[in-house]
Amino acid sequence: MCKACDYTIHGAQHHFGWDNSLPPALRAEPGSTILFHCQDSSAGQLGPSSTLADVQALDFGRINPVSGPIFVEGARPGDALKVTIESFTPQAFDGRGFGWTANIPGFGLLADQFPDPALNVWSYDPASLAPALWGKEARVPLKPFAGTIGNAPAEAGHHSVVPPRRVGGNLDIRDLAAGTTLYLPVEVEGALFSVGDTHAAQGDGEVCGTAIESPMDVVLTLDVVKGANLKTPRFTTPGPVTRHLDAKGYEVTTGIGPDLMSGARDAVSNMVDLLCAQRGISAVDAYMLCSVCGDLRISEIVDMPNWVVSFYFPRCVFE
Repeated sequence: MCKACDYTIHGAQHHFGWDNSLPPALRAEPGSTILFHCQDSSAGQLGPSSTLADVQALDFGRINPVSGPIFVEGARPGDALKVTIESFTPQAFDGRGFGWTANIPGFGLLADQFPDPALNVWSYDPASLAPALWGKEARVPLKPFAGTIGNAPAEAGHHSVVPPRRVGGNLDIRDLAAGTTLYLPVEVEGALFSVGDTHAAQGDGEVCGTAIESPMDVVLTLDVVKGANLKTPRFTTPGPVTRHLDAKGYEVTTGIGPDLMSGARDAVSNMVDLLCAQRGISAVDAYMLCSVCGDLRISEIVDMPNWVVSFYFPRCVFE
């Protein structure tokens, strides 16, 4: 419930992929505050009682539903849509927040090293957002955000929701959390804004391809900035962005070489090996933990011919 909201977009008002010919779910005036009931990225195919068989049976035509689209009156190509991110409230199942993290064969940074499916189902307190337990080994700090948030592109036709685009989309930027202001390029009249793919937590890079995928209610305020002429999205955070992870420091591994993608793979693979050796957990569990709370960073990109990619894993998860 959002007492200050002007409109509500219900869970059934969603679509798969981007298409500027879709009829809007709502026409809203600039400055409107809207409550979105967002489904998880499986569109409900996975739930609190799901098993590995459900991962293997996933219908990929129903992945990443986004709620909307919203036609914002007065938005024109060349403008920016200003999205003020007000709040995230996890949807409760028997009083608990629910999420899932999976290794999906063929998907993820190390897909060749992890060909078999895996699943972790999370349960957490939706009110306190206290760190979520991973078995007996780990406690992952939570920071809700929307993984997919964007406008319709100018190109006609249906476009996959999986890759990010210059108008936003599947950005998977952890810092698009409550309090952040996001600016999205507008390419079609009304912007045709949609949001979904809500996460309870994610590391920068989302290396296994999934975060803590969790259905949430999202409150956003939409406004128009005339003549902004943005080439790509930009955003402003209200303050520090890693306080939930910083307290105990980090374990860091690196990848070094002439290719950033290879460097990223090496940095993550080295962290998986380190976590297995230090904590005695399985490689796939280490890989999925890296995806929900570890951060890939480009540490050096000027001293050719080799670049440095680092992977930061927060020690607070195990302490």
